[in-house]
This record gives sequence, C-alpha cells and structure tokens, in this order.
Amino acid sequence: MSENSVSRPAIWGHVTEFLNGLFAGRQVILLMVLGILPGFAFAEEMRPLRWAADAEGGAPYIFQDPADPHRVIGFEVDLAEALAKRLGRPIEWVQYDFMSLVAGLQRGDFDFAMNGLEVTPDRAKVVRFSRPYYVYTLQLVVRKDETRFQNLEELLALGGTVGTLEETAAQRLLEEMGFSPKLYGNQTEPYLDLELGRIDAVLMDLPIAVYFAKPNPELKFLGEPMGEGYYAIAFRKEDEALAAEVDRALDSLIADGTLRKIYEKWGLWNDAQEKLARAELTDVLAEARRRWTFRTYFPLLLQGAGVTTYLSVVSMAVAVVLGLPIALARLFGPWPLRWAAVAYVEFFRGIPVLLLLFFLYYGLPTVAEAYGLPVSLRLSPMAAAILGFGLNYAAYEAEIYRAGIRAIPAGQWEAAASLGMGRILTFRRIILPQAIRTILPPMTNDFIALFKDTSIVSIVAVVELTKQYQILAKSSLKYLEIGFVTAMLYLILAVPLGALSRHLEKRWGKG
Repeated sequence: MSENSVSRPAIWGHVTEFLNGLFAGRQVILLMVLGILPGFAFAEEMRPLRWAADAEGGAPYIFQDPADPHRVIGFEVDLAEALAKRLGRPIEWVQYDFMSLVAGLQRGDFDFAMNGLEVTPDRAKVVRFSRPYYVYTLQLVVRKDETRFQNLEELLALGGTVGTLEETAAQRLLEEMGFSPKLYGNQTEPYLDLELGRIDAVLMDLPIAVYFAKPNPELKFLGEPMGEGYYAIAFRKEDEALAAEVDRALDSLIADGTLRKIYEKWGLWNDAQEKLARAELTDVLAEARRRWTFRTYFPLLLQGAGVTTYLSVVSMAVAVVLGLPIALARLFGPWPLRWAAVAYVEFFRGIPVLLLLFFLYYGLPTVAEAYGLPVSLRLSPMAAAILGFGLNYAAYEAEIYRAGIRAIPAGQWEAAASLGMGRILTFRRIILPQAIRTILPPMTNDFIALFKDTSIVSIVAVVELTKQYQILAKSSLKYLEIGFVTAMLYLILAVPLGALSRHLEKRWGKG
C-alpha cells in the first residue's frame, strides 16, 4: 500500500472525532442555554416594576404619610399595592415630575405611570393606556359668598377668571367655552388663589375638589359635577404584554370589589361621595397638619439640602475646570480656538438652563437612536443636571476669568520676562495668583446663584431642596412654616460662602 492510502483513513478518523466532539460541545452549550434562559425569564418576571408618580400632586392620589414621611399614601398607592398582589410582582414607586411623566415613560426611566393621568387622544397616540381604573368628573368651586353667577356660562359673560391645572380636561373644556383659564402646576395653589380673591372659580377633577375644596369653610361646590373622563395607567407601546397583564389584574380588582373598597376608604366611590360628612374630611386634613411636626419634616428637608449641596459643588467644579481653559483659549489661543471659545460662551449664555436640561436628559437618547450611534447617551437625572449646570456656568466663569486676567497690567508680563521667566511660568506664578483676587467675588456670587438655580432640576426627576419643600408643603398644607425652614437652610448654605469670600479677599489682599 502507498503511504497516502494509509494516511487518509487516519486523517478522516481525526476529522470525525473532532466533528463528534464539536457536536457534543454544541449539545452541552444548547443544554446550558436552555437551562439558563428560564432563569433569566424568571429573574425578569420577578424584577420589581417601577411606577412613576409625582408626590407633589398631593391627596388623594399620592402624598407623604404624616405618620411616617419616608412612605407615601393615597388611593393610587393602595391601588398599586393591590396590583402587586394580583401580579405576584413587587411594585416600586419612583418620584417623577407630573409634566414629564409621558416623556420619562418613553425614555424608559420606569415601567408605567399612574398619577391621575387622563385618557386623551394626544396621549393615546404615544402611550398604551390600560383599561380605565377611575371615572372622573369636573367640579366647579367658588367662594362661599359668591352670588354673581350660578354656572360657567354666566361667569364667562361676566368676564371672570377660572383656575385649573395645565394639560387637563378642565383646561380643554374652559378653552372650548371661550375662557382664558389661569393655569397652575399643582392642585393646592388654585384654591388658595380662589380663597384670596385672585380668581373667581376653580374647575378641577372631583377627587381633587373633594380633598382640597370641600373641607374648606371659605369655599363651596357650585352646581353638579360636569363632564366625564377616565384615569388609566400609561405604558410604552411596546410593553403590550405587561399592559395586558395589568388589564386582567384591574378586571379582577373590579370584579371582586377590591377597587370599590379602596375608593370608599378615600371617599372617592361615586355613590359614597355625597355621604361624606364635611367634618370627617376636615378631621382628616386637620390630623395631617397636626402630625406634620418639625421633627417629622426637617430630616427630609435636610436630605434635599444635601442633594442641593452635592449638585452645586460638583457642577461648580465642572464649571471651573471648563471655564479656565476656555478663557485662556480666548485670550492666548490661535484664531480658530479663539472663535470656538467665543462661540461656546455666547451659545451657553444665550440658552436657558431649563432648555439645556431637557435636551441633555430627554433629547440626547433620541438623537442617539435616530442616528444609530453605538454610544449610549442615556444620562441619569443627576448626571444630566451636573453636566447641564457645569456647561452653562462654565461660560460665565470663563468671562470672569478672562476679565480678571486682563485686569493685570502688561508690565507684570514684561517684568517677569526680564527675569527670564517663560510665559507659562509667568502666568502660573505671577498673573493667576493676582487675578484670583479679582475673580473671587464674582465667582462666589455665581456659586451662590447656582445653589438657587438648582431648584429647576426637579424637571429631570431630581428631588432637591425646593422640590422637597413643594412635596412636603402640599402634603401638610404648612406652606409658611416649612417655607421658612427651607429658606433658613438656603441661607445656611449661602451665607458662609459670602463670609469665606470676604475673609479670603482680606487675607490675600494683604499680600
């Protein structure tokens, strides 16, 4: 036999052995995958669902418990707990600004939104609503001594002003009738303005009127409830399976009477609303005011102050780190770099911080998806806030640094050059230390302003000091008391900065 005739069977045997081993390996891998996948499915099934709502909205939807401020209560909280039991899956609440709920849902920050969301055609285009869980009507409220009109038509003829919440069925109804309603971002302020005589009436959903207007002896319901609409839970369009599962859970809660018990507990079942005694509601709110003591709300305000301090310090650090190179580029860089620095300063000084935050938090992920970028541009709320303030304040800091550096006489540069010092060494040892004395006061003012400007970050779901105040005030109705404590905390944060600035000015000014 030839050598080749002997080697071919041997080679073929090795090939066969390799293929058998590969196939066996694939079998093992397949079995592993089949074993692991159910585990992944089980883990996903047991992952807590994230439910978003704005506790600033207040009773009876969701608000902080005066007996334990670290937890929330309300009829939607009870409904979420009942749904969790039916679904066999935990549900976690996430604080989120009401006006941003739909945008946050589309962004994927949470699994569903339930916060008295009215089913409207425009919302139905972008979210998948569950079956309705509450039928609401609108209630007109006026001052107790109001006799000039008996309905909205008569008020319109008088040229009166009606307050309501923005982006609601009440707003649309009023505008259709010809009113130019005064719009509010929360539930309590319209009734306060009504009581003070700033507006003539308030039109809002009946559950809100029951809790905030009916117990008030200075206000009264005028006429029967009008209109009809539905509250429903909002899901992303692609989460059809989850939405269908929640629909079935809601069906079972309605069928066995659980939902009715929840609404009767909160005085919201339609048949029971008229039977609620005025004194009962007054007692509920009076008890809430009594239990919201300083020891109860102050720790929460301190938490908010901590968030504000962290956000301000880190944002200012970003602004300082970016501002100095921009100033140097504008002063000493080649013309393309100078023009780029000018463009940066003018752009970020010319746009509102709020618009910048919206773009960073909601716009960037959309841009990444639209252009198929491989890099994830989905920022956390805190990261978006820090980046937004850092970019914005860097433009102001750059101008402060530029002015401070230019204020140093040219003779300082010339004297250093005569001693053989290079420009970089001259700047580091001679120019910058002197410029800091000029820079420090306006820089400190910017830092103090940044502390106050952080109040707008609640729009991207950051609960800082001002947002915490709004939530607590609407839960306790102690606007003045909690507002005073909040103002003191802001002063405690800001005043030492001014004192430190004056001390450093005196100390360095002697040098």
